[in-house]
Amino acid sequence: MSATYLTFLAYLLGMLIIGIYMYRRTNTLSDYVLGGRKLNSWVAALSAQASDMSGWLLLGLPGAAYASGMGMWSIWIAIGLATGTMLNWQYVAQRLRRYTQIAGDSITLSEYFSNRFKDRSQLLRVISAVFILVYFLFYTASGLVAGGKLFEATFGIDYSTALLIGALVIVGYTFLGGFLAVSWTDFFQGTLMFIALIVAPVVAISYVGGIDALFSKIGAANPDLLDVAADVNFVDGVWESAGTLSVVGIISALAWGLGYFGQPHILARFMAIRSDRDIPAARLISVTWVVITLYGAIIVGFVGIAMFGGDQALADPETVFLVMVQTVFNPWVAGILLAAVLAAIMSTIDSQLLVSSSALTEDFYRTFFRREATDKELVWVGRIAVLVIALIALMLAWDSENTVLGLVAYAWAGFGAAFGPAVLFSLFWKRMTAGGAMAGIISGGLTVILWEAAEKFTLYSIVPGFIVASVMIVLVSLVEQKPAQEIQEEFEQATKPLNQHH
Repeated sequence: MSATYLTFLAYLLGMLIIGIYMYRRTNTLSDYVLGGRKLNSWVAALSAQASDMSGWLLLGLPGAAYASGMGMWSIWIAIGLATGTMLNWQYVAQRLRRYTQIAGDSITLSEYFSNRFKDRSQLLRVISAVFILVYFLFYTASGLVAGGKLFEATFGIDYSTALLIGALVIVGYTFLGGFLAVSWTDFFQGTLMFIALIVAPVVAISYVGGIDALFSKIGAANPDLLDVAADVNFVDGVWESAGTLSVVGIISALAWGLGYFGQPHILARFMAIRSDRDIPAARLISVTWVVITLYGAIIVGFVGIAMFGGDQALADPETVFLVMVQTVFNPWVAGILLAAVLAAIMSTIDSQLLVSSSALTEDFYRTFFRREATDKELVWVGRIAVLVIALIALMLAWDSENTVLGLVAYAWAGFGAAFGPAVLFSLFWKRMTAGGAMAGIISGGLTVILWEAAEKFTLYSIVPGFIVASVMIVLVSLVEQKPAQEIQEEFEQATKPLNQHH
C-alpha cells in the first residue's frame, strides 16, 4: 500500500507545482480564462478530451461494459461519443476560434453570444451564464463524488475526508494558475489516461489467458453478453438476459454525441487554440485519443466479466478498473494507473471550475458592477469565484449515495440542449437573431430539466431538448426582423476565409 501512497503523493505534488509555475504567467483575465489564446495543437487536443471524459471514462464506462457486455451502453455510446468528437472538431472548432476573436475578442461563451448578436440589453449574456452555473454545479459535484469514491476504495479513507483532499488539490492549482495550469495539467492527465487504457486491458487479457479464453469466460457468464443487440442486466452478481435492445435505447446511447456542440469547457479549448491552422492536427490527435480510450475502457469492463464472474462478482460494477488494477499489477504500477483515475476526475473539475468562475467574473461582475475593473482585480475576482463554486459543489457532493453517471448524464444533456443548437446556428446561419438564440437556450435547457423531472421516459433528455431548441431558434428568428447589416457583415467576415480553405 505504501508504494501506491507514494505514487499518488508524487502525482498530486506535480500538479500543484504546475499551478505555482503558471501563477507567474497569468497577468490578465484573458490569460486566466483562455491562456491568452496560446495553446498549441497537442495541448489543445489533449486538454479538450481529458476535460471532456472525466472520471466516468475509468469508472462509469468500464462499469457499464461489465454490467451489460457488448449491448447497449458500452458499444453504442462509444460510437456516439467518437462521432460527436470528430464532428465538433471538424465543423465547430475553426469557426468558433475565428468568430470569437472577430466578435469583440470574446473570452467566454456567454460573451460570444452577446457580441455575436450585438445584444445591448445583456439579457442573452446573463441567461447563458445562469445556465452555465446551474449545470456546472451538478457536473463539478459529480467529479468530487468520483474522487471521494476513488480515495475511499483505494486507501479506505472515510468518504467525506477523501472528498476534501481531492477538492483541496484541484482548487489549489486552478486557483493559482487559471487556464494555463488547467490546460497543461490536463495535457499530462490526458497522456496518463491514454497510457492506462492501453496498458491495463492488454496486460489483463493475458492475465485471463488471452483473447479466446476471454470470450469463452464471458460466454460462460451469459452468452447474451457477446451480442451487440442484446439487453443484459447485472442483478445481485448475476447477468440476466432482458431480450433485445430497443430502438429508443440505441438512439439514447448514440445521442450522447450531440452533447459535444454545447459543452462550454470543450468549446473554451477551441477559443484558446493558438491559430485556426493548428486545428487539423488537433482534430486528428483528439479523435485518435477518444477512439482508443473509449474502446480501452470497454475492454476493461469485458475483461472484468472474465475475471470477476460467478462467485467473485463485484458488488459495484463501477469499481471494476480499480479492483482489476490492484489484482493484476504490482503496487508501484497500480499506483500510477490509479493516479490516472484521479487524473480523469481532476482534469474535468478544474475546467468546470474555471468556466463557472469566468461566467461570474466576466458576465456578472465586470458587466454589471465594475466595468472599469483592472486586469489584476478581475483575475482575483476569478480566483475567489473558483473558491465559492467549489464550496457549493462540495455541499452537493457530500451525500455519498450520489452516482457519478447520473449527475454527469444530467449536466451533459443540459449543456448539449441549451447551447448546442445555439452554437451551431450562430456559426452557420446568418439569419439567426438574438431572440432566436435566447429562445433556443431557454427552451433547450428547460426541456431537459422537465424531461428528467418527469421520470417517465426512457429516451435520453438531450434528444427532445436538442430538437425543441432548434425549432425555437428557427421559428423566433424568422418571426423577428432580419439582423442588422453590421451583424451580417461580421458573419461574412468570420466565415469567408474558411470557404477559401476548402
